[in-house]
Amino acid sequence: MAHTRTLDVLIVGAGPVGLSTAAELRRCGVRCRLVDRLPARLPYAKAVGVQPRTLEIWDRMGLARTVLEAAVPLRGQLIYVNGREQGRIDLELPPEVPYGFAALPQYETERLLEEYVAGLGTVIERGTELLSFTQGRDGVTARLRTASGDEEELRARYLVGCDGAHSVVRKGLGLAFEGGAFSEEYMLGDVEADWDLPHGYGVRSSHRADDGSTDDLLVCIPLPGTGRYRMSMLVPPELSTQATGKGPARGDGVGHGLDGDRTPELSHLQAVVDRLAPRPARLSRMRWSSVFRISHRIVDRYADGRVFVAGDAAHIHPPTGAQGMNTGIQDACNLAWKIALVVRGKAGPALLTSYDAERRPVGEEVVGRTVRHATQGIEAGPDDPRTLMLREAQLLVGYRGGPLVGSPYGPLDAPQPGDRAPDCSGLTTPLAAYPLRLLDVLRDRTGHVLLLYAADLADLAGAADAVAATRGSLTADGGPGTPDRPATAAGPQTVAVLAREAAPAAPGTLTVPEYRDAAGEFARLYRPDGPTGFVVRPDGQLGARFPLDGTAAALSGYLAALSAPA
Repeated sequence: MAHTRTLDVLIVGAGPVGLSTAAELRRCGVRCRLVDRLPARLPYAKAVGVQPRTLEIWDRMGLARTVLEAAVPLRGQLIYVNGREQGRIDLELPPEVPYGFAALPQYETERLLEEYVAGLGTVIERGTELLSFTQGRDGVTARLRTASGDEEELRARYLVGCDGAHSVVRKGLGLAFEGGAFSEEYMLGDVEADWDLPHGYGVRSSHRADDGSTDDLLVCIPLPGTGRYRMSMLVPPELSTQATGKGPARGDGVGHGLDGDRTPELSHLQAVVDRLAPRPARLSRMRWSSVFRISHRIVDRYADGRVFVAGDAAHIHPPTGAQGMNTGIQDACNLAWKIALVVRGKAGPALLTSYDAERRPVGEEVVGRTVRHATQGIEAGPDDPRTLMLREAQLLVGYRGGPLVGSPYGPLDAPQPGDRAPDCSGLTTPLAAYPLRLLDVLRDRTGHVLLLYAADLADLAGAADAVAATRGSLTADGGPGTPDRPATAAGPQTVAVLAREAAPAAPGTLTVPEYRDAAGEFARLYRPDGPTGFVVRPDGQLGARFPLDGTAAALSGYLAALSAPA
């Protein structure tokens, strides 16, 4: 066995969640290794829906444009029951939301994230399997088997399990994974259809029996390419577990995921399309197919000591609404910035306990909602159409009442600590001949950002001076680090937003970058109560909201929450 090696974070599993964890850690200069037991990316279009909130996260990383060039828009869904059109869901969001719903095969998402992470100096160690781990007060000792068959022991400060529904990390921690499984089996296929349905719309077509139950189902999600869809449908009798004697390959009792031993033929998919498609269609060019099972489960806790679980390792549920991968990516983003602050000595270890406190309630809500939508239909939800759409887009995820959230300030129905920090347009600078979005201002920043809003330059200057006293406290680093050039500590990243009616600032008046709310969009969406400050966390959620004359006290309080002792 090779000698023990030490690093900051070991990430197990190189799917979208593990790659997102690595991306956020590397952006903050944290050393990590990313291992995956598979020798290569799987060629399956499993998770295909990309939510607007995920695109916002990728925008801050500088990855959104690459994704937009590869993905296709999801505009809505056409619903048919017993051959009749029953409804049409249009995926429409308020105009201030910068991104719409998108579709991209999971292997393409992984490829783009892998290239991004490689650009930050970390490559996936494929064919490397986690065998076991133990943890102590100062770190985690992991035993790996590499692609060559050699075993290696390494020492990491933290271990993050992003290794899917059958997670070795979750089992090693002994976490409960309570829930159940759906009795139905499904088959998936990536095919082309020659119908002339509206571009960008998915299809859900079902047959309802006399007793009201659904006994036949076809769901089609558009993918990049002419007439290309990922189709899912009930398994025909000849491919069922009872007929083949082949059940889930795993012996852990978690019946979730693909079953590679049963491969539907194109004729199996064509038969369902012939029965249920709203218009005649011929299928062709099947790229892959599989049978899969669905379970709904969630762990009893997302962390134990220095070991964490994220994504499918922590929560699994029906694919309804494309919530799973996107929820996992938000898990990764929430956890990574906190680990980065702790590793860099900018926050106390107790900050990491907020990961479970913030993310497990989100996972519980998503599991419950997707099970409800899978059994009763998305239209059966209690939300009004606008709220329903915002929730499906994951724009309503928030942590009000959580351990890092202070007192609200201003109108309670305005964005408050714990809420998503809304994007807005119409920000201008004296040197730019075009307006910017707030996302443009936040892009590529790795730490917290303070937004100081006022119409009076004296208010902004005073707040900027108060911020200067906290320099070095609110960021993990000053930029991406590499093994040869570690990232260094930097001061809080502060931006002044001048109200539309504010007088122009003379050169040198403000010591921080300044933007004018020329369109009044910032004021409309953030609803500041006079001169107001906002702390935007690295995951795009608001950390604090306060009056500018209380900047020093507000920042001290927020820092105290981050720096609480273990």
